[in-house]
Amino acid sequence: MRADPAEWEVARPGWSSRAAGVDMAGFRIAGPLHGGLRIVPHPSVMLALEFGAGRATVDDGTGPRPAGSMVAGPGFGRGGTVRVGGAHLACLQVRLSPVVARAALGVGPADLAGAMTSLDDLWGRDAARLRERLAETTTWDERFAQVKDALQRRCAAARPVDREVARAWQCIAARPGLVRVDDLAAEVGWSRKRLWTRFRTQLGMPPKHAVNLARFDHAVHRLVAGAPAAQVAVESGYFDQSHLHREVRAFTGLTPRTVAAEPFLTVDDAAWPDGGPWEPPRRTARAGRPPGSTGHPLDLPHPSG
Repeated sequence: MRADPAEWEVARPGWSSRAAGVDMAGFRIAGPLHGGLRIVPHPSVMLALEFGAGRATVDDGTGPRPAGSMVAGPGFGRGGTVRVGGAHLACLQVRLSPVVARAALGVGPADLAGAMTSLDDLWGRDAARLRERLAETTTWDERFAQVKDALQRRCAAARPVDREVARAWQCIAARPGLVRVDDLAAEVGWSRKRLWTRFRTQLGMPPKHAVNLARFDHAVHRLVAGAPAAQVAVESGYFDQSHLHREVRAFTGLTPRTVAAEPFLTVDDAAWPDGGPWEPPRRTARAGRPPGSTGHPLDLPHPSG
């Protein structure tokens, strides 16, 4: 990462949760976030659990306000106008596939509409109790286990999204920027109109926007890795370099050259080493389950130690 790495502590779970459509990372930031940390849009639903002595603020251009523990829909921060400020912050962040967000949170991406919502408004007193436990816990592995258990309990009786919607998201996540909506509809056996309606209702965005968001996420991470913009444009399914430039500008307010230095992105290799959009859990045919599975989307092994 390029933004004062000595001031950042990044922790990862000792187990992989990616297959279940959820991933976690822990952050401690010792010094102040000078100028604020620009939020770069991502295809996941973001859950941020604040538990440190410092208090974060969020500013969407209308002035800073307390952030607290919050949930934000896919694409949150579009336009580059949202910044997070504060000092001496501690936070556990969860990235959820839009396909499992409703099961895990009790609210779907369509209800979030790409905006930020207080976790207290969704979970009530349970949100405060979880923050208290995170603050009292001394290791990151214990914190990851507590959050996983909290999400697991909430999704135990949840209704999944349509399997066709989940399959369409899987295709988008597997080939960011390289799929067409007509091909997605053919893949799942629906008309384009039916896919558009169901996808938007259940995941909070039309399929085309999901394709563009996944393409953008893939492209900016390739830029951070040092790939030339012209090469990134070709690999990510843009018409040309100018098309890439316009889309990066629309999502972040920055040029491809400058977005590659954004702290939100440069820390990703440490916090989210797998990169890319999160796929939903894979369900076997005829109601079969993988060995050891309880059938819900957060059926993950507990961390060791």
